[in-house]
Amino acid sequence: MHELGVVIEVVNTVERFAQANDVSRIDSLVLQIGEMSSMVPKYIEAVYPAAIEGTILADTELIIEVLPANGLCRECKKVYHITKTKGACPLCGSKNPEILSGREFMIKEIRCV
Repeated sequence: MHELGVVIEVVNTVERFAQANDVSRIDSLVLQIGEMSSMVPKYIEAVYPAAIEGTILADTELIIEVLPANGLCRECKKVYHITKTKGACPLCGSKNPEILSGREFMIKEIRCV
C-alpha cells in the first residue's frame, strides 16, 4: 500500500502552504482522485488519520471527490465514460480511447478557518 507515503507527502505540502500563508488552522482538505488513478480512495481514507497525527491537519476533515474516467473514441470521436462501458465506445464499440480524465490525484482545496 503506497497510499501512506503519498498522503504523508500531501500533508507536507499542506503544511508548507500553511506556513507560507500564516495559516494556523485548517478545517478540511479536499482531494480529487481519478477513477483510473493508482490511488484507492478507501485506502487514502484509512491511512489519513495516521498521516495527520501531530500535524496542523490533526483535526481536519478529509473530503475525496472521485473524478470520472472519460475518454475520446479515436474512431468516431465520441466522448464517453470509460469505466461504465468497460473501455468500449458505446457508439462504435472501439476499445481504443484517448484518455481525457480519470488519472488525476490532486489537492483541490485547503479550507482554512
